[in-house]
Amino acid sequence: MRMRSTSKPPELTRAEWKIIKAVWDNEPCTAPAIQEALFKQTAWTYSTVRTLMDRMVAKGLMTSEKTGKMTLYRSRVTRQQAQRGELLSTLKNAFNGALTPMVQCLIDARRLSETELAEIEALIESKKRNLKK
Repeated sequence: MRMRSTSKPPELTRAEWKIIKAVWDNEPCTAPAIQEALFKQTAWTYSTVRTLMDRMVAKGLMTSEKTGKMTLYRSRVTRQQAQRGELLSTLKNAFNGALTPMVQCLIDARRLSETELAEIEALIESKKRNLKK
């Protein structure tokens, strides 16, 4: 089951981001499988991973289902929902909700190609057209 788009976008911690990305790549999955997938980058023990995953279930970010002695985990949020939550949290916390300074910061933070600039301009033009309807 996925979260509905009408619900508040999720805000994930750094540890939760690591877990949910591994879950998206492996679902349905078990805590031992996620611990193994993340071990080289995190060195987390099984109990750490299991605790994080159970907390994420309690927060509504994932589901768990007992199958015999095994617990299978699945995400309840899509990548897009998680990304939206992260972006809106950053907008609120770092830019006091002001979109223009955040976009300016993103544009200034890296060298944009002609293609990327054209894509951004196309997005803005499309939004303008939709506002006029």
